[in-house]
Amino acid sequence: MMSVQDVVEVDLGGHLVTVPKGGLYERFRMSTDLEEVERDPRVSSVEFFRKLPKTEVNSAIGPTLTPNFYYRISTARLVMLARSRDIRTRLPKAFAPLEVAPGLGLVSVMFFRYDVCDIDFYTEAAVGVAVRPARHGKLGFADLASGLANDHLHSYVLSLPVNTQIAQVRGHDGYGFPKWVAGLDVSIGAGRTVARVANDAGGVDLALSAVTPHQAKYETGERVSTLTSYTVLDDGWHSTLSQTNVLSAGSVRFPSNVELQIGQGRMADDLRALRPIKTIQLDVVTEGQLALHMPVPVSVRG
Repeated sequence: MMSVQDVVEVDLGGHLVTVPKGGLYERFRMSTDLEEVERDPRVSSVEFFRKLPKTEVNSAIGPTLTPNFYYRISTARLVMLARSRDIRTRLPKAFAPLEVAPGLGLVSVMFFRYDVCDIDFYTEAAVGVAVRPARHGKLGFADLASGLANDHLHSYVLSLPVNTQIAQVRGHDGYGFPKWVAGLDVSIGAGRTVARVANDAGGVDLALSAVTPHQAKYETGERVSTLTSYTVLDDGWHSTLSQTNVLSAGSVRFPSNVELQIGQGRMADDLRALRPIKTIQLDVVTEGQLALHMPVPVSVRG
C-alpha cells in the first residue's frame, strides 16, 4: 500500500484523486513518452501504439487525450451460457442478447491487471453480457458468426469495480461505466490465474482460481481483437471501442480446473440475477496491450 508521501492529488473533472508520485499520469497527463515506456522491462514493445495517434477531446471529465494506452496488461475471462429471458431482465430495452442458440446467450466474468498504463497500475473486474450490435437487423447467429470471425464483439457491462480513484472517476464520469472502488487483487501467470474482489465488508464478492491455459505467442499486431461497449452519458447512448493487441494467450473449452466463488456483493448479485447455466470457455491473456477510446454517441433502437 502506498504511503501519503508516495502519492499526489490531481484534479480530474472537478474530482480530486490521488495518483502515484512520479508515475506516468503525474508526469505526462496522458501524453506519455513512448521512448520512456519502451525502456520499462515489463513492456516488450510500443510499436502497436506508434500507429495510434492521440487526439484531444472535450469530455465529461474535461479536455483529455484519447485513446488511453495500456502498455502491459493481463486478462482472464470466463464465458458462460445463460437463458436469454434471464439476460433480458438485466438489459436495457434498447439491446438484445447475442444468442448462440435459440433462447441462449453469453455471460462473462472478467478480471484485468494493468501493470503499465497512462493512468498507472490498477486492477479491474467485470460482469457483462454479449449483445447484438446497436441498430443491427441481422439474425443473432449471423451477428455471432461475424463477431467471432472478426474478433469483434459487443457488450453491456453490469458491474465494473476498480481499485484506484482515477480509474473510477474516469470510467464512471468519463465513460458512463458502473464503476466503484473496491479491494481487488488480480494475479495472472503462466501457471495459475487468481483474482479476488472484496465487498464493502471485506468479504468475498467474486473470486476466481484457475489453471492458466497453455499460452500461444503472437507478434505485435498479428492478433488484434476489438470490443464495443454501450453506456449512457448525458442521457444519451454512447459506444466505447477498445482494441487489444494480444501477445500471449490461451483458451480451454469446458474448463474443469476452475473455481469461481460467488459471495455477497454487487458483482455477485448481478451474476446470480443472470442465472448462468454452464461455463463453456476460459480465456487468459498473460501478455497484451490495449487502446481504450473515449465514448462516442450512437443510435440505438427506440
